[in-house]
Amino acid sequence: MNAFFRKLSALFAAHYAYMLEYRAELILWVLAGSLPLIMMGLWSEAARSGDFSLSSLEFSRYFLAVFLVRQFSITWVIWDFEREVVEGKLSPRLLQPLDPAWHHVASHLMERLARLPFTVALIALFFLLYPRAFWIPSWQQVALGSLAILLAFALRFLMQYTLALLAFWVERISALEQLHFLVYLFLSGVIAPLEVFPPAVRQVLAWTPFPYLVHFPAGLWVGIPQDIPRGFAMGLAWLGLFWLVNRWLWRKGLQRYSGMGA
Repeated sequence: MNAFFRKLSALFAAHYAYMLEYRAELILWVLAGSLPLIMMGLWSEAARSGDFSLSSLEFSRYFLAVFLVRQFSITWVIWDFEREVVEGKLSPRLLQPLDPAWHHVASHLMERLARLPFTVALIALFFLLYPRAFWIPSWQQVALGSLAILLAFALRFLMQYTLALLAFWVERISALEQLHFLVYLFLSGVIAPLEVFPPAVRQVLAWTPFPYLVHFPAGLWVGIPQDIPRGFAMGLAWLGLFWLVNRWLWRKGLQRYSGMGA
C-alpha cells in the first residue's frame, strides 16, 4: 500500500508540474467556463419582471455557485482516452504498475489545483462588480457543498470515462460526448436552476444523475432547500453503477484493443 501511494504521489507531482507549464492556457479555460455568469445576467433580469421561486439576488448567487462547481468538476478524459486508443499510446501505460485511469485522475486533480488562483481571482472580481450578491456561507453549507462538489467531480469523471471506453469499439467516441454535453447543460442546472422546471419534470430528473452534477452542490452552497440525504444517496448510487459498467467495459475493451505495440 505504501508503494502504491508513493507511485501516486510521484504521478501527481509530475502532472502538477506539467500543468504549471500551461498557466496562460489555464486562464483561457477558466474564462471558457463563464457560461453560468452569462446565464446569471439573463435570469436575474427575468426575475425582476417575472414570477419565479427565486429572486434576482438568489439567481445571481446560484449561478456564481454553478460557476464554482463547474470549475472543479469539468472533465476532458474522453478526448485524451480516445487519442490514446486511436494512436496506440495506451500500450506503454498498460505496462506500468498503475491502472491507466490514475493518469487521467492525476491530470484532472492537478489541473484544478493549478487553476485555483485564477478561479479565486475571477470570483473576487465578480464580488467587486456585484457587491450586493456577496454572502458568507455557513460552515454547514461549506462542508456539505464541498462534499457535493467532490461527488459531482467523481460522478462526472466516471460518466465520461465510461463513455470513453467505447473508443475500443468506436473510433470517434468524442462525437457522442458532444450530444451528451447538450443534455448535461439543460438537465444539470447549468442553463437554468431546476426550481424553474415544472414539478413533474423535477421529479423525473431526481432519478437521473444530472442534478447531482451541478444543481445539488450549487444549491447547497447558496442555501437553496435540498433533500440532502437523497441527494448524496442518489449520487453515490449512480457512482457505483457507472463504476460497475466502467470495469466491465474495461475488461471487454482490452480484449479488443489492437493499438500499436499492444
